[in-house]
Amino acid sequence: MKSRSVAAALLALALALSACTGSLLQSDAEAPETFRLHGPALTDSGGRLPLALAVARPRAAAALDTDRVAVVRTDSRFDYYSGVRWSEPAPQMLQQLLVKAFSADGRFAAVVAAPSRVPADLLLDVELRRFEADYPAEGAVPEVRVEMLVTLIEARPARRVASFIAVGAATAAENRRAAVVAAFEAAAAQAVESAVSQVRGATPPAGP
Repeated sequence: MKSRSVAAALLALALALSACTGSLLQSDAEAPETFRLHGPALTDSGGRLPLALAVARPRAAAALDTDRVAVVRTDSRFDYYSGVRWSEPAPQMLQQLLVKAFSADGRFAAVVAAPSRVPADLLLDVELRRFEADYPAEGAVPEVRVEMLVTLIEARPARRVASFIAVGAATAAENRRAAVVAAFEAAAAQAVESAVSQVRGATPPAGP
């Protein structure tokens, strides 16, 4: 009789633990919306150089090296929007935008994402410093700021060719998810286009 009571108690405990485990693994929360930026629509500007450019994955603080959409509150508190994500971590997404933009600009014979098996003549080192929506005041619409420190390096021998800041800014049309993402699109496009323009200016003109 006693053994039956013990068995019954153990069965009840097992069922209770099973129910708890199930509740921890299940969630009724909606899956976050995922967005990807497209970058500027650049065209071939000519003056192609017989050089290969490798674009490094931007370095960033841990707070920005994430697929979460960053926001700075009015009290300077750093936070993230809920229910929305980037398709990949922000530095990786910026690397893809830069590769796409430099390829479209046509300055270099080849543009690749580093690391790559393609030997590169030049390396673009990037530090992502800002990639967030900033609320200047309570109830105001946010301004998106994108800022990168860009350094162009000659691979052999290792030599810094130029360093500059590429910045983009855009104010959201309204304080809604789609409008904030559109502001990120505009600000990122400005910053990437600025990087392309300044690198073009830092490289020598193509020979005859």
